[in-house]
Amino acid sequence: MDFLNDYYLTIKIIHVISVISWMAGLLYLPRLFVNHASYINDENICSVFRPMERKLLKFIMNPAMIVAWVCAVLLILIPGVIDFKTDIWFHIKLLAVVIMTVFHIYLGIERKKFIDGNGIKGQKFYRYINEIPTILMIIIVIMVIARPFV
Repeated sequence: MDFLNDYYLTIKIIHVISVISWMAGLLYLPRLFVNHASYINDENICSVFRPMERKLLKFIMNPAMIVAWVCAVLLILIPGVIDFKTDIWFHIKLLAVVIMTVFHIYLGIERKKFIDGNGIKGQKFYRYINEIPTILMIIIVIMVIARPFV
């Protein structure tokens, strides 16, 4: 995969942009859920939230997550970028990204509950889970920038 060396900076730029877009959605969608849950009995307001949530997930979050993962795999394939034996920070980062991906999928499941009207949780729950991507982002940034455990 030496040919990827020529595209390292381009891949990294696209990766960072897609991660920022993905994070924006991961932070915003639970916030929409807080408001949606607050007005769950008002069909006029809910009819505004449902398309906003769908568009955010389908047109911003899903593509951004996919591009972030594709670029991440390409970066990993570049020789010398990651040493899997000694770069413990990378394994911690990868675990946090996997958890973030699972959280993303969970938000999609919660969105379907709002569509179906079944199993919707209270606004307090969505306020709490809104902190999950922030905590994961902090862990990821520390691992990438400080690279502890080297």
